[in-house]
Amino acid sequence: MSDTQTQTAFAFTSENLTRAAAIIAKYPEDYHASAVLPLLHLAQKQNAGWLPQHVIDYVADFLKMPRIRVYEVATFYTMFNLKPVGKHHVQVCTSLPCWLRGSEAIVATCRESLGVDLGETTADGKFTLSEVECLCACVNAPIVQIGNDYFEDLDPDRLRGILAALKAGQSVKPGPQIGRKGGEPMEGLTTLTDEKAVLAPKWRKDDPRAGGA
Repeated sequence: MSDTQTQTAFAFTSENLTRAAAIIAKYPEDYHASAVLPLLHLAQKQNAGWLPQHVIDYVADFLKMPRIRVYEVATFYTMFNLKPVGKHHVQVCTSLPCWLRGSEAIVATCRESLGVDLGETTADGKFTLSEVECLCACVNAPIVQIGNDYFEDLDPDRLRGILAALKAGQSVKPGPQIGRKGGEPMEGLTTLTDEKAVLAPKWRKDDPRAGGA
């Protein structure tokens, strides 16, 4: 592995040192290496969204782990970026559910709107376009992850609006883009529609959940 930019010193900020200590404290004393994933995420967030080799080395030394073990983790998971990414990392899911719901058109829209191909970053450094496999919200396909946010139930027009807003420095609302809540049916709820009944069910007197009669 080698850095793609001039190596500079890296260390957790005082705030992130506190966070790292809280993360490590969740694990038994002899198993602090189990904190490697959250600490790599913490380091990546602090380092503009990517992990050059010297940052990975820092995490390994911080956890007193052999560096090769941390390299193995960082190179295995696609959530870790081993080269610089733009301010907005646009990750398009192209797994089967999203493909069936039009992810090819979503990728084409990203190419058209951003002027870059998969794996590339715009000249101004604002956007990186990537292809990923399964963002785990298949019922709301097609899906794009931008930074830490999911944008679901997309079509080319909705995606163009999101990208245009980000280009203009505006905030955008993540989640389903068709007005539905979470993963509920597109036509709305078909069961458990009585809120009062859901919140305060009327058990039979002989039902043990009612405490007996």
